[in-house]
Amino acid sequence: MLQASTLFTRLEFRLAERLFHNHWLLPRSPRTQRLTMRLFKRCAEAGHPDALSVYGHMLFHRSQTPQDKARGARYVLEAAHAGDVKSQYQVAQIHEHGCAQYPRREDYAVTWYARAAQSGHYLAAERLARAYRQGELGLAVDGERAAYWQRQADQPALNSVAAA
Repeated sequence: MLQASTLFTRLEFRLAERLFHNHWLLPRSPRTQRLTMRLFKRCAEAGHPDALSVYGHMLFHRSQTPQDKARGARYVLEAAHAGDVKSQYQVAQIHEHGCAQYPRREDYAVTWYARAAQSGHYLAAERLARAYRQGELGLAVDGERAAYWQRQADQPALNSVAAA
């Protein structure tokens, strides 16, 4: 039964993605948007890693209520712990800027930026390079570490991960 449930969740996620990205499939209407969000929500609640990332990001950045923003942050954090690189970068930003549920914690931001950068997220590597160059995020100015992270950001293979 678990395999059938997992397969159904993956199919629901694919449908939600198609509805979200393809305007020609169904016209953009409030009804289609509600269906898309409901599908993303169901998949995120089932623990689908990509749905946690996408739906969490949408909730965190587009919701009006603090409760929905907090739920979005929790979903993004769960996806980051599962290894989703984009979510790791988003969690770093949440900790850098703070929100109601997650107050500003520069040390956590540095940790998550480093995880994302080591996994190939070039924006995370660029942020760390700038932080070491300018002494931000509670880090001491360190030209050697800034150069290291800038080299990580400049690697072509890494840039394709963040763009995907």
